[in-house]
Amino acid sequence: MIRLRSVLFNVAFYANLILRMIVLTPVYFLVSRKTSWFVPKNWARSNHWLMRVIVGTTFEIEGLDNIPKDGVYILAPKHQSFWDVYALLPWLSDPFFILKRELMRIPLFGWYVAKQRMVPVDRSARGRAMAAVMQRAKAEIATGRQLIIYPEGTRRSPGAPPDYKYGIARLYRDLQVPVVPVAMHPGLFWPRSTTLRFPGHFKVRILPPIGPGLDADTFLKTLIAVTETASDELLVETVRDNPHLPLPETARTRLAELGVAVPEKS
Repeated sequence: MIRLRSVLFNVAFYANLILRMIVLTPVYFLVSRKTSWFVPKNWARSNHWLMRVIVGTTFEIEGLDNIPKDGVYILAPKHQSFWDVYALLPWLSDPFFILKRELMRIPLFGWYVAKQRMVPVDRSARGRAMAAVMQRAKAEIATGRQLIIYPEGTRRSPGAPPDYKYGIARLYRDLQVPVVPVAMHPGLFWPRSTTLRFPGHFKVRILPPIGPGLDADTFLKTLIAVTETASDELLVETVRDNPHLPLPETARTRLAELGVAVPEKS
């Protein structure tokens, strides 16, 4: 049943994406930039509905009150699957991403992200690229927006050793806004290396913001400490509450390191 439900979900997920982009494109590009956010936010909500109804996967968000009330901050989530790219959009007012310049060249998708003034980065330009990104990010933050950045840069398997990049420390230092860490384990239900989707329930934990003013090195150590502590707690809790899940080796290894009994492989 998991294989069948996974196939049905994947078909519905991509059909939902393609149909919405075709049908709602005229509306998206006719309304104002901020108003047009209703298209991707409603798409995210519909994906949550599909995941719940077809796969049987649900989630809850803890710590929404930790989001700064003025709406100006850097959101720093763990990154494990495609799920966490869109999942939190309905709870954010006007976010933006720093993304690879190549994505801007994808027909239609590139036009969508360009309208939302996402910040492209040319990775081959190195130092010059970071200066340009910082200038754009400052301009967007100044308008009251939220920057979403994954501190580890790319998707990581649940329980994998932390690999935080220094880029977020530079952004924290130069933008002078709070950073809100987010711990979660969607990768246990939407693994990055398979088309299978697994039923169950998990939590997204939004942690208290790290205020501006720390030096970059101290900030990075603090971010890693608070995020990984919460991540370990959620890993133990999620596996305990979903004993049916097939665990990746990274999760099994981390649970063993934490002194938690690891379920036998099915």
